[in-house]
Amino acid sequence: MGDSSEQSAAAAGIHKSFGFWDVVGVIVGIVVGTAIFKSPTLVFQNSQGPWQALGLWAVGGGLSLCGALVYAELATTYPRNGGDYEYLGRAYGRWLGFLFGWAQLAAILSASIAAMGYAFGDYAVRLFGWSEQSAVGLAALAVAAVAGLNLLGVKAGKWTQNLLALVKVLGLAAIALAGLVAVTSGLEAPPSQAAARVAPSLGLALVFVLYAFGGWNDAAFVAAEVKQPQRNIPRALLYGLAAITAIYLAVNAAILLTLGFEAARQSRAPAADVMQVVAGNWGVRLVSVLVMLSALGAINGMILTGSRIYATIGSDFRLFRLFGQYDGKTGSPIQSIVAQGLVALALIGIVGTEAGRHAIDRVMGTFGRSAIPWDQYFGGFETLVAATAPVFWGFFLLAGLSVVVLRLREPDRPRPFRVPFYPMPVIVFCLTCGYMLYSSVAYAGWLAVVGAAPVAVGLPLYIASRYGSRGGETR
Repeated sequence: MGDSSEQSAAAAGIHKSFGFWDVVGVIVGIVVGTAIFKSPTLVFQNSQGPWQALGLWAVGGGLSLCGALVYAELATTYPRNGGDYEYLGRAYGRWLGFLFGWAQLAAILSASIAAMGYAFGDYAVRLFGWSEQSAVGLAALAVAAVAGLNLLGVKAGKWTQNLLALVKVLGLAAIALAGLVAVTSGLEAPPSQAAARVAPSLGLALVFVLYAFGGWNDAAFVAAEVKQPQRNIPRALLYGLAAITAIYLAVNAAILLTLGFEAARQSRAPAADVMQVVAGNWGVRLVSVLVMLSALGAINGMILTGSRIYATIGSDFRLFRLFGQYDGKTGSPIQSIVAQGLVALALIGIVGTEAGRHAIDRVMGTFGRSAIPWDQYFGGFETLVAATAPVFWGFFLLAGLSVVVLRLREPDRPRPFRVPFYPMPVIVFCLTCGYMLYSSVAYAGWLAVVGAAPVAVGLPLYIASRYGSRGGETR
């Protein structure tokens, strides 16, 4: 991996396909998934009042902004596809960069894609009144269809992402507008049943807020394909997160204005309840469609960006050279997209079927552990999220620290964008990652081991791969 990223990208068949708005579309499309439709209730339950809840969403945006400043420096200093793969490899050694890339394929990104597939399937089942058993098949269909779309080329994936991101923004804006209409028209939400009070926990509330903001860093995975990366990547990160924060605040304000704080704490689907007040059952159906489209947008964004990590690994390690090939006509890493889709489909089958769950429980039993309480994590969606979250936040923390390491290791390297007020944003970001790492391990319990197990396989693979390495850059 050389420093002349422009030349190496051109040699690999990588083209500058992403403009400013395309990168914003990637960020919005991935971040605004399904969490904004679930997290508000959990945040309200762990807040002492409406203003505190709204303040937590603003804090979440601010903490994410600190992370965006960190990644803006990294991505503009090292504008190569793969993002964290490049930064971690430079800062700590090739082995950690390789392990990060393998973790994305074996656990983190693939599990997130599968989880969004489940979200799509679950809401499709509710919308059309199908059996719950259909959700697994619908989840697999969503992932396969989006992966197939990306095989058509980078333009197809990019424009699909832009369209879905726009639809999501308009849909959430409609929810915010519905809240305003409900208040000005004097519409009232139906009385809700009393629910058991939950002892507020600001720390837990912040966990749910930050989960809803997750995914903005994936934009760095396509850095080599961004036009004028030194200008467009920082702007897209900052403007994209500012827009998302504003959208989240508007939606939460609409929920509070329409339902009231106490009713919002009890609502299982607060956005749907807001739309029901204004538009009846049609409003609920529209929210279901919006959630499905949001899930598809997140799937598309993660497949589009994640495949670039494996392609970069393939260009560095001969053992994975098949992944490093970009199709001359479509401009896409075909084999990487296929691999990403297949692993995500496998995860859907493992956690979504009785046979798959029994297989995992048998493996746990061989190590003297009890079966996983699948119902505790609400089926496939949260099982995947809980199992892989500790791995995600661990790598995220190391990436934040890499800014400091690389400044010390390469002090003379040009940095088109430097973190302002350094090192305070870096410290805030790393403390946030550390807290989320602790919280995710505490929540997942032994599921964290299940998520880490496939990642550990990457170590012997790296040992095998280094003998077939293409050499590249000495770190």
